[in-house]
Formats: sequence, structure tokens, C-alpha cells
Amino acid sequence: MADDENTQPESFVDTQNVPDSQDIPISETFVPPSISIEKIFSSESYTHHSPIPKQILADKTIPCILGVDEAGRGPVLGPMVYAVAYIPKTTEQILKAHKFDDSKKLTASVRSALLKATCTPDTDLHDSMGWSATLMSPRDISAGMLRAAGSGTYNLNAQAHDTTAELIRGVMAQGVNITEIYVDTVGPPQTYQTKLAKMFPSASVTVAKKADSLYPIVSAASVCAKVTRDAVIEVFAEAEGADGTALGSGYPGDEKTKNWLKQTIDPVFGWDGRVTRFSWRTVRDMLEGKTAKAVEADWPDDDGEEGEQKITSFLGACSNGFLIEHMPWERRFGLDVLIPVYNRLERIHRIIIDTGASNQS
Repeated sequence: MADDENTQPESFVDTQNVPDSQDIPISETFVPPSISIEKIFSSESYTHHSPIPKQILADKTIPCILGVDEAGRGPVLGPMVYAVAYIPKTTEQILKAHKFDDSKKLTASVRSALLKATCTPDTDLHDSMGWSATLMSPRDISAGMLRAAGSGTYNLNAQAHDTTAELIRGVMAQGVNITEIYVDTVGPPQTYQTKLAKMFPSASVTVAKKADSLYPIVSAASVCAKVTRDAVIEVFAEAEGADGTALGSGYPGDEKTKNWLKQTIDPVFGWDGRVTRFSWRTVRDMLEGKTAKAVEADWPDDDGEEGEQKITSFLGACSNGFLIEHMPWERRFGLDVLIPVYNRLERIHRIIIDTGASNQS
């Protein structure tokens, strides 16, 4: 994984294996309880916690292991989903019995079936394994990575670290006795392991590369994250009036994803800000590159002099998103572009009014 990605480098995303497309129809896809249509369409990042399993509720002192993994770190489309799975140490063998593995090695049907079983009452997985997932929206990811100069960039690694820590705290806050933590690394494993060990001194922490293949509890977290992200992509595809594979996997190296970006770009607003990560190089190239289809805009500088600024220089200006619920065009266009545009036009309008009043006097 790349250590710092203020704008996602093509050398990173294009070398990733493009995940398989869904091999089951949307109508038959299991929609996990981690999916909130309302929050997804309001560009809200949020966390879902499953009920605490019966085995743990019966004895909250029982030692549990917890795994952490993500889905959607590299894609230009859709959320990045972090998930944790936890289970009593004495029961972890059922994960091998159910053949949990790195989600990328499993078909969509198998992943969906595993999470469905985990969410179905009175199954062995439901009674023993709990899970949580945080969906980090494209808007919030980009707002952090494209913060205005001087306010400090919130890069992808920092966002991942903070999300992981909050998920673990959320499980522990429910009274689950987590004694071992296993994490698929973000950045150098030893540095990250030391950081997490300081945060959670009561647990043994192991951070490793390919942890989703080495530790079944991390594989379980990987499945929870992947099924959740796939469901979100299907929600977006349906909203666009397309079938579930129209957007592809969301990776820039995916031909379906590239075609969708090319076909749906708006020359002024770019793309739907709920779906697209404006901080990715793929997006910047389409907006500003040699073959860009976006229009150029001339803006007066802050001191009142004429100057030129690229449209993507405004993308991080709305980091808090406080106007989202009040603006009707949010449902279709990227607010990170529209809000600064609106603010600039409003300022110019005030100048014109003031100038006219001055001339009349």
C-alpha cells in the first residue's frame, strides 16, 4: 500500500488487481444491514455495529480476538469501507470450517453467503461472531485529502488509522473483552503495530502484510468490508439507471469504470460527488489534463485582481459539508465544486451592487 496519497498516483491504482465483477444479479444480492440508503445518498460517513453475539453476551469476560481489514482503498468510485470482526478465542476454528479467506480470493456469491449467514439468527456464525463497519464516503475522503493550504492535509493513511482505532474502541465500549487484535497493514507494519499497541495496551496487537490471508479473523473482516462496499456500488449503479456492473469495480484500471467516467463527466461540475473521489489523479487528469473535457474558469483573486485558477483548486474548500442538507442540487452534483463557485459568484454580485450604488451617489 502507498504510504501517502494526497492525490492517488496512477502507478498505485493501475497495478492493483481489479476485483471480480458481481457474479449474481442485483435482485438476488444479499444487502447487509450496514447499508443505509439515506446516509449513502447524503454523502455521510457512518458506522454500523452488529448485535453482540450470544456466546459473548453469555459471558463478557470471555477472551475474544478481533480482525481489521478494508475494501475500496484504491478505487476512484465509491466509499472506502473499514470493518472489524470479533469472536471468542475458543470458537475461532469455525472460521476455518466456513473457509473464510481474503475476500479478493472468494467469489461474490461466496462472500455474500458468508455474511448472510453471519447476519442470520441461530446460525453458528451469528451466535459467535460480531462485526462492525465504517463507510467512509467519497466526499469525506476527498475533503480530507484536498484541504485548503494551511489547514493540514488529512491523507488516506491518517484517515485509515483513525477509522481503525475508532472501530476497535467501539467494540470495546460495548463490553467485549478483546485480548488479541490482528490488522492488515496500512504503511510500515512495525510502525503501525507500535502505534496501535500504545492505543490498546490491554490487547496483544499484530499488524502484518497480507493479514487477510494469514489470519481467518482478518479474512472475516475483509468479507464484511467487501460485501458492504459492493452493495454500495450497486446502489449507485441503480440510481444511475444502470445495471449493477455499469460502474465496474471502481478501480481506475477497470475499463468499465473508465468508460463510466468518460461518459458521465459534466464539463462544469464533473461527476456526482456522492460517487466520485475528486482527490484521485484519474479525476484530475480528466478535469485538467491534455484531453480534459472540463471548461476552464477565470476567477478574480482575493485581492481583486484578475487571475486564473483550475477548477480542482476549489475541490477541498467545503471540508465540513455544512450546507449539504440545504442545497437542492447536491443530489446530483459535487458540492466540493459547487459551494466555492457559489460563494465566489455571490461575492462578485455584492461588488457589482456596491459599485452601482456608489456611481448613483
